[in-house]
Amino acid sequence: MTATAPGGVVLAARGVHVAYGAHRVLDGIDLDVRGGELVALVGPNGAGKSTLLGVLAGEPHPDAGRVLLDGVDVRDLPLTDLARQRAVMLQEVRVSFPFRVREVVAMGRHPWRGTPQEADDDAVVDRALVAADVVPLADRTFPTLSGGERARAAFARVLAQDGRVLLLDEPTAALDVRHQEAVLARARAAAGDGCAVVVVLHDLTLAAAYADRVVVLAGGRVAADGPPRAVLTSALLTEVYGHPLEVVPRAGTDEVVILPVRRPRPVGDPAPSAHHGADQPADHPADHPAAAAARPCEVVP
Repeated sequence: MTATAPGGVVLAARGVHVAYGAHRVLDGIDLDVRGGELVALVGPNGAGKSTLLGVLAGEPHPDAGRVLLDGVDVRDLPLTDLARQRAVMLQEVRVSFPFRVREVVAMGRHPWRGTPQEADDDAVVDRALVAADVVPLADRTFPTLSGGERARAAFARVLAQDGRVLLLDEPTAALDVRHQEAVLARARAAAGDGCAVVVVLHDLTLAAAYADRVVVLAGGRVAADGPPRAVLTSALLTEVYGHPLEVVPRAGTDEVVILPVRRPRPVGDPAPSAHHGADQPADHPADHPAAAAARPCEVVP
């Protein structure tokens, strides 16, 4: 990948506001992303994470404020130049025709057509297939893939684009544990090579493990921005998510595991029945508050 000098600000948001009608999605966001850094965007549903990632990528444009790539407003950059510098993985990847996986990954090379880098297309695609663990899927058509396989193919396409800025929107959401770790390890390696990486994540433990910085969004604003151990505290997360969360250190490491606080089910209690009304107090319907209070494994409010 073409990287930049570690430590320099590559991508910046300045006073970014985005609204959909009367609903303000982003409200005065300031953010710097440096080369050699992996930044995780976390926060509850509707906090503005995916919108911010899109704005950083250049679409949509903010209603107010600017996004700068190497100090240049992204609105002033030709689309081909922008595509050569930053690669974007969206939450949903749709391919309308039955392209084979290798063809889909090779689409990431499109911005480099007509340049000397085009000669590297085959080698770059091969490396991306290996890095995303989709070599066994290379000859499969995209519509035949599972959700997780599609996500890995989309990640390979992003890697093949060979940008120095990677913008990944929930790249691990559809993946099994092994591939979650592999994708984030590869994103971490890209940052180690000098790339600027921004990842939207819901798994706070993964954010703590792989990010250099965590930016917590709430209500379209930055609630916290800093190193994971400084930002991911029980008090802040409980406030932001509206549910008690516990940050548990892993013995013998500097890592943490972040867990929701639940009312424990007594040992030997049966699991809640899937049948409506089953295991409910006889004098209360299933949706009665008293019945809800009696359910085992109930989340502590």
